[in-house]
Amino acid sequence: MWVSPTKFQFPIQWETSSSKPEEVKRLPGGKIKKKEKQEVVIEKVVRNKRKCITIVKGLELFGIKLSDASKKLGKKFATGASVVKGPTDKEQIDVQGDIAYDIVEFITETWPDVPETAIYFIEDRKRVAAA
Repeated sequence: MWVSPTKFQFPIQWETSSSKPEEVKRLPGGKIKKKEKQEVVIEKVVRNKRKCITIVKGLELFGIKLSDASKKLGKKFATGASVVKGPTDKEQIDVQGDIAYDIVEFITETWPDVPETAIYFIEDRKRVAAA
């Protein structure tokens, strides 16, 4: 009786990648998680028909401490500002009041590492460049 060779009859060689860890994170199912773009997203949320909250996301990608940034924003605009976790479990800054357009100039002056081309608004569920 003749038996066809199978992959189990030959010695198995396992590949080892101990030389350098990958920078790209692999998720289950073979998906690859891409590195996040460095950008600041500013969004205005209206609550109770008259009150506005300005949400600032992405400052931590430029190496800015969010607690320090919220203190500076609160003092500059004389409003309440706090660091909260967003719906995606990422931290963001909530600033009371409608300061969406004034905040761009303040961010670029206070932190020169953040270019104005990396700041975006979310208006009517569309991303609009601030510059």
